[in-house]
Amino acid sequence: MEFSADQLRAWKRISATLAASGVDLEGRQLTSETRGAQPTLAVIGKAGSGKTMLLAQMVKTLVASGVETISADYESRRSRSRRTLAVLAPTNKAASVLRARGVPATTIHRILYTPLYDPEYEAIAEWLTGKAERPKVESLTDEALDRAEAFYKVHPSVPGALASAGLRGSDFIRGWKRRDEPLDIGMIDEASMLDKRQYEDLRELFSTLVLFGDPAQLAPVGTNDGMVFETLPEEARLPLARVHRQAADSPIIDLAHALADDGMDFDRFEDLVHEMAARDERVVVARRVDSGAMARAPVLVWRNDTRVRLIHAFRLAHGAPPDGMMPGEPLICDGIELPLKHRKRRMDLEARGLVKGAQAVWLGPGKKPGFSRLFLMGSDDPRLAVASIIQIESPGEEEPFIPTAARMGAVFLHGAAVTIHKAQGSQWPEVQLFAPDILAAARSGRVEAGIPLWKRLAYVAITRAEERLFWIMRYALSRPAEPLGIDDLSRIAPPPVLMAETPVE
Repeated sequence: MEFSADQLRAWKRISATLAASGVDLEGRQLTSETRGAQPTLAVIGKAGSGKTMLLAQMVKTLVASGVETISADYESRRSRSRRTLAVLAPTNKAASVLRARGVPATTIHRILYTPLYDPEYEAIAEWLTGKAERPKVESLTDEALDRAEAFYKVHPSVPGALASAGLRGSDFIRGWKRRDEPLDIGMIDEASMLDKRQYEDLRELFSTLVLFGDPAQLAPVGTNDGMVFETLPEEARLPLARVHRQAADSPIIDLAHALADDGMDFDRFEDLVHEMAARDERVVVARRVDSGAMARAPVLVWRNDTRVRLIHAFRLAHGAPPDGMMPGEPLICDGIELPLKHRKRRMDLEARGLVKGAQAVWLGPGKKPGFSRLFLMGSDDPRLAVASIIQIESPGEEEPFIPTAARMGAVFLHGAAVTIHKAQGSQWPEVQLFAPDILAAARSGRVEAGIPLWKRLAYVAITRAEERLFWIMRYALSRPAEPLGIDDLSRIAPPPVLMAETPVE
């Protein structure tokens, strides 16, 4: 693989740090002994600068050198004496973006909490992962083990393989525990989303830590500390400046980088959007929001009142009942409300990927009052039932409408529109950006870390689009072309994993 000069400098610096810990990439040699914790490094660059390319190649080389990647669903006890690597992201969606590019990523929460396997079925997991001989299990036939083996060869998920053998999650997962042993090498994507406490937890957990982040994004909500990699010494920051060939032909990347021009004001930028749209179909200037597209990719806004109005309009357009939910309505997890005595229950939810900011689709009511059946977007195990508190805000109303409310559980907001802050770390094939809100931010004159706020907002929103960007000009909403439903989810769901379908109280 050919690196740019700045990528090569970053590669050499990371390689030197790994070598100091006993991982020699050049000689493909590993030692179990390390010389203590290594300094944190941060690869910093804007969209298209090759951060993910560098991360993917580094992971590939580490694996080829014998370093084992830590899986979110199973970790062999025998691997503890070996050199290991965990690739993490703050959200399910960000992790799924990496996995789609061949990087075995999982969320920070999933690696902090590890499953406790029944010893009998742990022997099956050891066999599937190539660390033991085929076991004899009284409760399973040879045909069931063959099904598990065939599944694992196609989809390397231990819970999925066990499910294909006819087992439920409750059969082989006894519980979840907070990781109490340190880890080896950690690589964290979307590091701009980390707050100080998360960074300190990761620094304590990993002996070697490499962050990958974008300095033009928004700092974590509710913090005045800026991005954690900005606090690192200059020699620990590895900047990437070049825009690579595969990104250079993208009008979306061109628009994002145009925001770095100090002389670029909002009016000039909007003219540039129109110019891009006139010559490239990947940028579209639209006079109204597409209500159908909102069902799976939220409209990105700055102001909360805009978000509430768009959600209200979306529900009216799709004929959602005023006193209930429709299957297919999008949700955003806003946290988990459980008392301290239910810590294990919280750990179970977070380990399954239901963390703050997670995107879900409402499938219908659960079997118990206050439960909802959900499809968790970007998750390996997307279907689950969970005690839920769903809040739907309405314009002019101080209190939200609550269609379902358990005594305790996961809290959800409607997801047809989200603020740009909450969208950070996510990506969608098509993104609708509500331009009137960006104009309002420009007129406010607010500045964040020396950069006008409207530019940071526009940059984050634009770079959420993988293939197409819609620049929405007016406060207007189109009528949906198709009724709201859930049939499309069957096309994006991985093979079912039964452990995720067990209701979580």
